[in-house]
Amino acid sequence: MSPKPTENGMEGDDEREEDSDEENSEEEDEPRLKYQRMGGSVPTLLQSDAASCIAVAERMIALGTHGGSVHILDFLGNQVKEFHPHTSAVNDLCFDVDGEFIGSCSDDGSVVINSLFTEERMKFEYHRPMKAVALDPDYSRKSSRRFVTGGLAGNLYFNVKKWIGSRDQILHSGEGPIHAVKWRTSLIAWANDAGVKVYDSSNDLRITFIERPRGSPHPELLLPHLVWQDDTLLVIGWGTSVKIASIRTNQNNGAQGKLKQLPMSSMNQVDIVASFQTSYFISGIAPFGDSLVVLAYIPGKEDVEDFRSSIPSRQGNAQRPEVRVVTRTNDELATDALPILGFEHYKAKDYSLAHSPFSGSSYAGGQWAAGDEPLYYIVSPKDVVIAKPRDAEDHIAWLVQHGWHEKALEAVEAGQGRSELLEEVGTGYLDHLIVERKYAEAASLCPKVLRGSASAWERWVFHFAHLRQLPVLVPYIPTENPRLRDTAYEVALVALATNTSFHKDLLSTVKTWPPVIYSASPVIAAIEPQLNTSSMTVELKEALAELYVIDGQYEKGFSLYADLMKPEVFDFIEKHNLHDGIREKVAQLMMIDCKRAVPLFIQLRDLISPSDVVSQLMAAKNKCDYRYFLHLYLHSLHVSNPHAGMEFHDMQVELYADYDPKMLLSFLRNSQHYKLEKAYEICVRRGLLKEQVYILGRMGNAKQALTVIINNLGDIEEAIEFVSMQNDDELWEELIKQCLNKPEMVGVLLEHTVGNLDPLYIVNRVPNGLEIPRLRDRLVKIITDYRTETSLRHGCNDILKADCVNLLIKYYKEARRAIYLSNEEDEARIKTDKNQSSWLSERSLSLRSMEVKPKFRGGTRCCMCFDPFSIHDVSIYVFYCCHAYHETCLIDSINSLTGSKKEPAPAPTQDELPFYRYENDDDDDADNDEDHDDDARMRCILCTTAAG
Repeated sequence: MSPKPTENGMEGDDEREEDSDEENSEEEDEPRLKYQRMGGSVPTLLQSDAASCIAVAERMIALGTHGGSVHILDFLGNQVKEFHPHTSAVNDLCFDVDGEFIGSCSDDGSVVINSLFTEERMKFEYHRPMKAVALDPDYSRKSSRRFVTGGLAGNLYFNVKKWIGSRDQILHSGEGPIHAVKWRTSLIAWANDAGVKVYDSSNDLRITFIERPRGSPHPELLLPHLVWQDDTLLVIGWGTSVKIASIRTNQNNGAQGKLKQLPMSSMNQVDIVASFQTSYFISGIAPFGDSLVVLAYIPGKEDVEDFRSSIPSRQGNAQRPEVRVVTRTNDELATDALPILGFEHYKAKDYSLAHSPFSGSSYAGGQWAAGDEPLYYIVSPKDVVIAKPRDAEDHIAWLVQHGWHEKALEAVEAGQGRSELLEEVGTGYLDHLIVERKYAEAASLCPKVLRGSASAWERWVFHFAHLRQLPVLVPYIPTENPRLRDTAYEVALVALATNTSFHKDLLSTVKTWPPVIYSASPVIAAIEPQLNTSSMTVELKEALAELYVIDGQYEKGFSLYADLMKPEVFDFIEKHNLHDGIREKVAQLMMIDCKRAVPLFIQLRDLISPSDVVSQLMAAKNKCDYRYFLHLYLHSLHVSNPHAGMEFHDMQVELYADYDPKMLLSFLRNSQHYKLEKAYEICVRRGLLKEQVYILGRMGNAKQALTVIINNLGDIEEAIEFVSMQNDDELWEELIKQCLNKPEMVGVLLEHTVGNLDPLYIVNRVPNGLEIPRLRDRLVKIITDYRTETSLRHGCNDILKADCVNLLIKYYKEARRAIYLSNEEDEARIKTDKNQSSWLSERSLSLRSMEVKPKFRGGTRCCMCFDPFSIHDVSIYVFYCCHAYHETCLIDSINSLTGSKKEPAPAPTQDELPFYRYENDDDDDADNDEDHDDDARMRCILCTTAAG
């Protein structure tokens, strides 16, 4: 990591400063591994013995000691089995791939292979100290029971079990002791004084030779380390040098799986894919994903001495061994110094490093798949330390430890740890922010940390309240999932109400929080004392109104809404039927929305009188345009009921003149409750001429009104209309007089006086020499109009006369007809069948029994014999002249009148008598003929005698 820049943005020249920055940056690097000392049986075992080597299988661990024992342990360090195969120090151990056999070699010259699950045991004597052993990975699967071993004799033995017994084959010799050997698949790698060689057991071919690094200590002083990272990649750590060799095989399978023998040059190739030098001695090496884990021994001045002795040094000045994670280019990713027991007395060859088998395929992005993490075992004579990659929880703990709480929380949220860590890490982060007095940041973090825990939320609500920082937490407090106790919400609202800086937040909170989660009364009690103080703000007043509504105190809520000029107050009034509350809020409602307020006042004028409305508006003259509001209200009041506000009509005249002059004339005509003189003065001041004319007319000053029309309005047509309405001949004279000096007005006067004045009279009054525009056309029009009017009059008179004559004739005809009243039903039915329809029959039957009213001149008596009709049981004739006769009396009288001139005519039968029809009339021609006959037969004797 690069050093931090200085304050001025440039790197300093002071070398010590730079070194200090580098140290600080190194301290900030997160470790890649975590460590723990192996427990179980290990501490007890190493009290009386010293560990010399270790091997790791998938299910167990084998620990060799200087006393020649092999201890089989589980991964917790508990001893499972124990072997005593050697009498001297165990130099190397090896499991087969299935973990069923364990091979060991010792300075006593023996190689022992023990079965872990059976009694099988094989021991091979080589009579020289053996330093390395490797079992065939498929040792338990094959009957050949192959293994390789080597030691100080310099021979690499390849042991194979034949049908006649085990047989050793020397694969290599003559280049010094064999220091290490490793077997992977068919490839066997070993190290001697000359370097590293690789042998292919399947093809019985030696593949390659990798020379020992130059300048490296003698192998007996600092052992080489070989590790197969995978089937083709060999990692070599020797002295201070690291090499990685890639072996590319070129094998062709023969029939039935048998390998075909090919020349060595075409079978395998070896490439050194990585190589670098270190500044420390390598005591062990192992793969770590794409990187390497190196057990580093930091050399001191005394390390130039001889390391031949296997007994630990007693000088006690060695440094701690270090575990370093490096890339293949020697970039250090992490460095950890290990607190090994007795490290002060150990040399580089006293340490060893082993790792558990792993595929390495699960390593991606610096993280291992769960359950596939490699384990590393660092062995010293008296201690075994286990190292393994740090997991997500370790990473989170390290972040928290270094104060990077936010990153730790992000890691937990990303699912890098147990869900239970969220509350633990989050709570720690909250505590950290509170200590740093970052209250707003802590509040914003609460939803992430507390989530659905009601108890945790309540605890932090009261904690913030104790710190007097609750307002910053309120926006994040949940109202459901979880829902807290009422007290928590009430405390939060009170905290907002008592701080003027958070009144806006209080208002938004009251509007958004469901009312059912808290009681409004405690909050109202906290706000009401502030109503008339300097701390009362608009937002606090609105919040109090909302709380009143929540608490059911609608009248108080309405009062505050009205003071706050809220447009929704009208809907609020209707919703809660608060009509009584508007009595004292007239001005406020008008200022909020006069278009809605005015109809409301008109509708409720029985509840709030016009005088109350007017007085309240006038009292608010300093707060609003009260005169305009008065105009709107009084106008609507007048429209709804012209007499409702008559005491304010004088005021309305001036209001109309100021705000709606077009409506003033209509108002003046419809109202009788204003003072004419005052109204006239207002109209004169405002220059309202038509209104002046109307008022002068009502005052009886028609001449002055006419003067205003002519001189000010200049509208001769209106002047003519005005004079016509007055029906005053003197006013006509005045009009003519005032128009004579104005030629245009004279012409208009000539056009519009037809029907009112004689045009010749006006023409004779015109002074000589006065030029009247379009006089000829106007005279022609006057004459034409006069002729048209005369013709219309004559035509109307003719029509009127004709109508009068026709109506008189009709009346005369009707008056001559008689109504025949008979008591005989049969006779009436016969007549009906012959002359009438069914409906006329019913009408005649009703007439038959009708009583002759006393309005007849003869009363109920016959006009001839003067006997009452009820005495004689005879039929009766009644005429429209109101005379009535017995049938016999009428016929006798007619005969007596006509007897002196000609023979008496026979009495008319019932069928020959005229019958009066109520519903339909006959044609005039038919009536004339019939009446001509009737004249000779049946007429009223009295009317006929009087007419003669």
